[in-house]
Amino acid sequence: MSVWPSLGMHGLGWSDLLGLWAHFMLLSVLAVGGAITTAPDMQRYLVREHGWMSDAQFTAGVAIAQAAPGPNILFVAVMGWHVAGVAGVLATMAGIMGPSSLLAFAIGRFGQRRAESVALRAFTAGLTPLTLGLLASTGWVLTAPVRGEWVAVALVLGTVAASVRTRVS
Repeated sequence: MSVWPSLGMHGLGWSDLLGLWAHFMLLSVLAVGGAITTAPDMQRYLVREHGWMSDAQFTAGVAIAQAAPGPNILFVAVMGWHVAGVAGVLATMAGIMGPSSLLAFAIGRFGQRRAESVALRAFTAGLTPLTLGLLASTGWVLTAPVRGEWVAVALVLGTVAASVRTRVS
């Protein structure tokens, strides 16, 4: 009995899966501040470029994964599952976890040896505005389905105000 039919690839071919994996590998390297910061490009790739999901499905997938207990990166598995079943989960998770994990390991070892370096501290401080910009663009993409409703706008503005004024995450 073959294992391939059980992967449930939802009609995607191997070249589609390879492209999905490669795109998520690229996003892995760009995920400064976590995988959620690359959600706008995931949305562009999965929704607008390939049409594998609708905007509402993408937003719901992120919301469901963020509400579930466990690591923050679960939303990537949800995207992969929706696009290509088990094969999609494997492609997206291997893509998003592989390069960034190897890079984090290498930089962590490098940083331990040079923790007091001015250049390393400056580089780390310089990543803060980049991360904030990526998070702002993620928020913009995720609010697209409800952006025109005043209740949603009030909720977003209230959340931003609470985050800025308090230590509540």
